[in-house]
Parts: sequence; structure tokens; C-alpha cells
Amino acid sequence: MMRTRPLKVALLGCGVVGSEVARIMTTHADDLAARIGAPVELAGVAVRRPSKVREGIDPALVTTDATALVKRGDIDVVVEVIGGIEPARSLITTAFEHGASVVSANKALLAQDGAALHAAAQQQGKDLYYEAAVAGAIPLIRPLRESLAGDKVNRVLGIVNGTTNFILDKMDSTGAGYQEALDEATALGYAEADPTADVEGFDAAAKAAILAGIAFHTRVRLDDVYREGMTEVTAADFASAKNMGCTIKLLAICERAEDGQSVTARVHPAMIPLSHPLASVRGAYNAVFVESDASGQLMFYGPGAGGAPTASAVLGDLVAVCRNRLSGTTGPGESAYTALPVSGMGEVVTRYHISLDVADKPGVLAQVATVFAEHGVSIDTVRQQGKDGEASLVVVTHRASDASLSGTVEALRKLDTVRGVASIMRVEGE
Repeated sequence: MMRTRPLKVALLGCGVVGSEVARIMTTHADDLAARIGAPVELAGVAVRRPSKVREGIDPALVTTDATALVKRGDIDVVVEVIGGIEPARSLITTAFEHGASVVSANKALLAQDGAALHAAAQQQGKDLYYEAAVAGAIPLIRPLRESLAGDKVNRVLGIVNGTTNFILDKMDSTGAGYQEALDEATALGYAEADPTADVEGFDAAAKAAILAGIAFHTRVRLDDVYREGMTEVTAADFASAKNMGCTIKLLAICERAEDGQSVTARVHPAMIPLSHPLASVRGAYNAVFVESDASGQLMFYGPGAGGAPTASAVLGDLVAVCRNRLSGTTGPGESAYTALPVSGMGEVVTRYHISLDVADKPGVLAQVATVFAEHGVSIDTVRQQGKDGEASLVVVTHRASDASLSGTVEALRKLDTVRGVASIMRVEGE
């Protein structure tokens, strides 16, 4: 039997995502009620500009006092889609203190203070759900938290930012330069006026911290994630990648060490073989590749941003939290029992593609090879082209640590025959 008294929802933020959440709650009200077992009622909407017309939302529900809204005491679920650290953090903890569970899409806050928010939710016996914080509409958080709870995840490798994937895809498919591809992404609305958070990897790093924490049952904060942007990727890098049968993606990579005693989380551009499933992810789409002991290899693919896709993830969480509310239970909270240390980038082992500008004369290759050998870095392939006294030397290594590679490059720069290091890029997905 359906409960007639509605569950009350407070919405914090009514921008692109928030307005879609409100629209779906209204247009799908009957279906949501049937799935939950009780009606859901939008009880208040906190915004910064109350005078703005919001189609489908009763103006009487709109307020600028978000704190008063979450303190009402009759609110069952607070949906937070305002983003940023403050006032979102204070509003969420206040919501817990006044009896509400929380659904959030706030990747930056969860990456920075996820442990404290989980602790606040647990103390009050409330839910904290955040499927929409990573990869938009793609079901990813819940499969990691619940479906794979009995498995051991060893690696999470993914494209988690649609803007950067659109730009790199354009550079790959059309030969466009970085700025040209960025300008097109901006014109189409994929890139913000200030694209720094996307192209410098901050957005992906926050998502990597969340994914690593869930996958490895350990606390990983944003500061633990190595981050490298993609603004230095060139058409020449794509040409080199094609020569290797690869393309270039900005990847979020979370790994458990081979001995199982530590984890790493990193975001950076990388060459990836065309045979890998992630290589075929085009445009502004996201995809995440998960490797685990029992399940093997799993891939999650779909739109990673946008109002409707992100709102879909928010509503999925809202249904789950409301069901828990009716049954008097809570869903899974933080799982950090392994308490594994997070290793620095120097300990990461992978392959490298290094392009050097060198003098075109005998003995150069031997000198370069000697430097690699002295630093314990094994060479897989070498390709050299040159004329008129100048040459380019492309070296692809076998797997080596970042620390050993850094020492190798530093030594190469001291050789008289090496004019400069044109580019260094990791090779992943093999």
C-alpha cells in the first residue's frame, strides 16, 4: 500500500542540473511515487537570484535562505547541486543535523571532505548518495559500492571529462591544434568561458579521488591525486601516437599496487592503443574501464555531463534514499577499512614515449641508449629521422617508474647532442 503523506525534498540550486531535477520530479511524479512507495514533494528551492523566472516551479517555493530551508525539520531529503566547497559543506552537515538525508552532485566537495561528510551522515543515521558526482548519467558509483562489493577491484581507468575528450577527439580526427579544438568546444557549449578546471585536469582529479576511495576501500583526497593537464598536447603528439597505433586521451587512473599494499591515483594525458575500448570513446562522452579479480574487465559508457543526464543520476539516488527513508534504513556509507597508503607519482610504473630533438651525427643513439641503461630504463623501440644536422629521436620504453624516467630525462638534457626534450607522454592501457 502506498503511503499518502509525501516525502519532502529541498533543492539547493536551480541551474542547468537543478532545473532538470525539478522538471523530472514534476513530470514523472506518478512514476516516482509508484517506484518509491510514497509521493515526493518539492518543498523548497534555494537560489541566489529569486527574481529569475523558473518554468514549472511555483515561485512560492523559491528562497534565498538555504540555511533556513535545510533547518526546517520536515525535510526528508536535501538535493545539493550548487557545487563548490562553501556554503555546500555547511548546508549538507546542517541538513544531517536536522534530520534530512542528502543527495549531492558535488565532486569537488566530496573529493576534499568526503570522509567528514560520511562521518556526519553516519552520526545522524542518514544517507549520503552522490552518483551524479562522477560521470553524469553513467551508473558507476553504485556498481562500485554495491555490485562489486564482494569483488577486489585492482584498477579503474577512465575518461571522466567530456570537454577534454571532445577537444582531444577533434585534434585526433581533424588534425586541429589545441586552441582550434578548444574554440570549437566553447562555441558548442562543451567548454566553459574559463576551461581551466577541465583542461588542467582539476575536474577529473576530483572524480579520480572519489573513484579510488570507493574502489579500494581507502581514503583518497584530492591532494593525493597527481594531476597533469592536456594543454601541451600537440598535433605532433597525435602523429607519433598514430605511428604507434594509438590515440591520446586524458585519463583518470586509479590503481592498486601489485603487492596490494598501496594505491595510486593520477590524471594525465596518455597514449592508448586503438585496440583498447577507451580509444573509441568519441566526442563529449565518458567511459570508465574497471578491472577486478572475479569480474574481470567491465566498461561503463555514456554521457558524462549535461543537465538531463546528471539529473537522471540525481533522481536515481533520490529514489534510493526515499526508499531507505520509508523502510527506516540507510544505504552503504563510507568503506575505508583497508586504510591503504596513497603512493606518490614517483612510484608509478608505466611505459613512456619520449621525443627528443638531437644532433644528426653518428653516436647520438648510443649516447642516448647509455643514459637509459644507466638509469635502469629498458628501451622497447627507437625511431630516428633527420637532415641538415638536426634530427628527432623517438624512444618508447618498457615499463619503468616515474622516478627513474625523471632521472633519465634530467641526464638526457645534459648531453651536448640533445637539443631538447620535445615531449614526454605515458603509454597506458596495455
